[in-house]
Amino acid sequence: MRNNLFNKIIIFATAFACLNIFAEDLTVDLRKTLTMDEFIKTAVKNDEAFEEILTAELALKYKKDLALPAKDLILSVKGRHEFYFNQDRNDPRIAVSLSKLFPYTGSEISAEYAATPYSSVEGVSSYMAVYLSQPIAKNAFGKATGLQDKITGAEIDIAGYQITEAYEDYLASMIVVYYNWYLAFENLKIGNSSYEQSLKLLKNIKKRQTSNIALPIDVNKVKIQVLGKKENLIALEKAYEESLNLIKQAIRDQGEAIIEPVIPFELNKTEISFKKEYKKFSDLSRTYGILRLLEKKSSLNIDKYADNLLPSTNLLFGYEIDGDDFGVKGSDSNLYAGVSIKWLFSDQVGKANHETAKISDKITHLSNKSKYVKLKTDLNNLFLRIEREKKLIETSEEKINLSKLILTDETVNYSYGKVSLNDLIDAVNRIDDNNFNKLNHLVRYKILMTEWLRITDQLVSAKKLVVR
Repeated sequence: MRNNLFNKIIIFATAFACLNIFAEDLTVDLRKTLTMDEFIKTAVKNDEAFEEILTAELALKYKKDLALPAKDLILSVKGRHEFYFNQDRNDPRIAVSLSKLFPYTGSEISAEYAATPYSSVEGVSSYMAVYLSQPIAKNAFGKATGLQDKITGAEIDIAGYQITEAYEDYLASMIVVYYNWYLAFENLKIGNSSYEQSLKLLKNIKKRQTSNIALPIDVNKVKIQVLGKKENLIALEKAYEESLNLIKQAIRDQGEAIIEPVIPFELNKTEISFKKEYKKFSDLSRTYGILRLLEKKSSLNIDKYADNLLPSTNLLFGYEIDGDDFGVKGSDSNLYAGVSIKWLFSDQVGKANHETAKISDKITHLSNKSKYVKLKTDLNNLFLRIEREKKLIETSEEKINLSKLILTDETVNYSYGKVSLNDLIDAVNRIDDNNFNKLNHLVRYKILMTEWLRITDQLVSAKKLVVR
C-alpha cells in the first residue's frame, strides 16, 4: 500500500515538473524579438502598399509601344463585286496589300496585288505595285519619331525613378515606425523602473514613519510622487500599445506572441560633411537627375512641335505592273518617282502647341532653379538639426552622470537629515527626466539621419540616371 502511494507521488511530481517545463517553454515561445531588418523584410512581403508600388512599374515597359508609331506589318484584303450599268455583267475583284512603317527613318513600304476575272469574256485583269514613301520635311527621315522616342524615354526614366522614390518613402516610413516603437518600448521600461523605485521609496518612508523619523506629510509627498509615476506609466503603456499596433499592421501579424524590438542602431554618431555630401548629391543624386530630365524633356517638346509646323513632304518611288492573268503575264510595267506636299497654311493648333511648349520650357527651368535653392536650404537646415541632436545627446549623457552622483549624495544627506525630502524627490525625478531626454534625442537623431538618407537618395540604390 505504501509502495503504491509512493509511486503515485513520484508520478505526480514528475508530471508536475514536466508541466512546469512545458509552461516555461510556452512562455519563451510567446515572447520573441523582431529586428529592424526582419520587420522591413516582413512588411515588404506582406504589406499591399509595397506591392502596389511594384505593380505600378509593370506598365512602364508598354509606354513606348503606346507612344511611338506602330512598326507592325499590316495585311489588308479587300473583296468586291463590280456591277456595270446598261451592261448585263458583273465582275468579282480581290485585292491584297502589305505595308510596313519604319518609324526611326520615317520610311513606309507597301506592296499591292489585285485581280479581276471578267464574267463577259474569258480573261483576268491583274495589277501589282510596290511603293516607297520617304518624308523629307516634317518628320524628315524619322526625326519626329526620334524626338518622341527621346521624350518617351525621359518620361519612362522619370516614372521609374519616381517609383523608386515611392519605395524609398515607404521604406523610410517603416524605419520611422520601428524607431518610434523602440522609443515607446524603452520609455516604458524607464517608466516601469521609475515607478518601482518610487514604490521602494514609499516603503522606506513608511518604515521611517513607523520609527518616528519621517512625518505623515513626507509619506503623502511620496504617495503623490508614486501616483504621478503611475499616471506617466499609464500614458507610456498606451503609447507603446499604439506603436505596437502599427508594427503588427505593417507585418500583418495576427498571432498571440509578444514581440519586442531589438536596439536598432549603434550608439555612435555618424559624421557628415555638408559641403562634401551636397556636392555628391547635386552631381549624382536621383532627385537632381530627374530635374535635369524634366528640363531635357521640355526642350525636346519645343523641337517636336517645331517639326510639326513643317509641311508634310514625301519623296515617292514606285513600280507598277498591269497584266492579263493571275500571274501578271503579258505585263505592262512602269517605274516612277515624284513628290507629294501637304501644307496646312494657318495651322493654328500647331503654332499654339509650339508657343505653349516654349512657355512650359521656361516655366520648367524657372521652377527647377527654385527647387535647387530650396533643396539646398532644406538639406542645410536638416544638417543643422542633426548636429543639434548630436550635441544634445552628449549633454544628456553628462546630465545623467551628474544626476546619479547627486542622487547618491542626496540619499546619504537625507538619511542624516541634512536635506529635505523634496530635495531627494527632485534628485530621483531628475534622473528619470534625463534618461527620457537622452533616449528621445537619440531616436530623434536616428530619424533625422533616415530623413537625410531619404532626401539625398541614399536609402535605396537605383540604376544610374542618364539624360538622353
